[in-house]
Amino acid sequence: MAKTKYSGVYLDKNGKFFYQLDLGIDKETGKRIQIKSRKDEFGNPFKSALAANKELIRIKSLNNMQGRQSNYNLIYKDFMEKNYLPYYQASVESSTWNSRKSGLNDIIKRFENQKLRDISVTDCEDYRLWLLQDSGYSQSYASLMYGMFRKTLDYAVTLGFLNQNISKRTKAISKGKSVVNYWTKEDFEKVLSYIYIDDFFQHMNFVMIWVYYMTGIRVSEGLALTWSDIDFKKKKMKIHHTLDMKNQKDFRRKPYTKTINGMRTISLDNDTVTILKKWKEVQNKHHVHNFIFSYTDLPLYRSTVQRIIQRYAKAANVPIVQGKGLRHSHVSYLINEFNADILVISKRLGHSSPEITLKHYAHLWGRNDEGIAKQMTGNVTFRPAEKSVINFNGNQVVKK
Repeated sequence: MAKTKYSGVYLDKNGKFFYQLDLGIDKETGKRIQIKSRKDEFGNPFKSALAANKELIRIKSLNNMQGRQSNYNLIYKDFMEKNYLPYYQASVESSTWNSRKSGLNDIIKRFENQKLRDISVTDCEDYRLWLLQDSGYSQSYASLMYGMFRKTLDYAVTLGFLNQNISKRTKAISKGKSVVNYWTKEDFEKVLSYIYIDDFFQHMNFVMIWVYYMTGIRVSEGLALTWSDIDFKKKKMKIHHTLDMKNQKDFRRKPYTKTINGMRTISLDNDTVTILKKWKEVQNKHHVHNFIFSYTDLPLYRSTVQRIIQRYAKAANVPIVQGKGLRHSHVSYLINEFNADILVISKRLGHSSPEITLKHYAHLWGRNDEGIAKQMTGNVTFRPAEKSVINFNGNQVVKK
């Protein structure tokens, strides 16, 4: 090893330049921090002592700017547990935190003992391909997982632990095309005919399915509904709450909806008003007075809603839909039965603009042009020309 005119830059016996930098003592481990490299930040070997010196200065400057000597040896697991997880938990709703916790722990297991600074583009790409090909996850969940991983590195950059988010050099995973099943009016009618409303629990099932289909409210909005949200005189339903529930002893009726525009009041049809009035009377007889979708005076689990929908869908031999499928069903019902205006639908769903509604539900307008097609038939009249009035001289003329 030979010295060069630049302090910390050397020439090895093979004629290759490298730098060696001493960053002092790691405050956490007590060990000396030394960095040695033959390549620049882009992975290119140094062609001169000057190039090696420039990289040495950059690394030293970056370290001084961060002011954290211990950061260099920080492993991913420690960063996540000490920094990212507390930050993320404080930044999102408790329901979001509970649903994301498992995925974040899986990401930690993937990279746990790697130094944060040593995670490479190849590591990121290997993880991306594993999510897509070998994890067994759906396209949408793989997209969610890789997105969460990239955000952890974004936060590491924000805190100065990294100079750049290396994962941004790889492609994001698209969510893929999501097909949401929904019920036509005929499907809905079939389902209702299989519900025995003289049974208290099945009567609740009937009311729940009816309200979701006829209002288009979100599942969590429906679970949070209480009788104080219904104005029978004005035939209105107030949607100002969502339900955050761990179990029936630990739940919270949050005083807001998914978005600001989700805070809304919608009109109820006479049939829905009649059904709700009857259900309120039945609940009172069973000493249930608070939540509308309840047979115990406690709210339902979200999973219970899905089981109820699935049970009757199978019985009626109609498509099995998710709770949000009934929201889609409501939009389809309004479009195909009443040719409802997009602005009315948007307000009813609690969207910020008609553009959002079209983004998610444009495919439901597929049958809505049949009436227009009928009106177009025979609307244009003309008489064909009896002889040509154009003289063609070019090669487009086909001579017989």
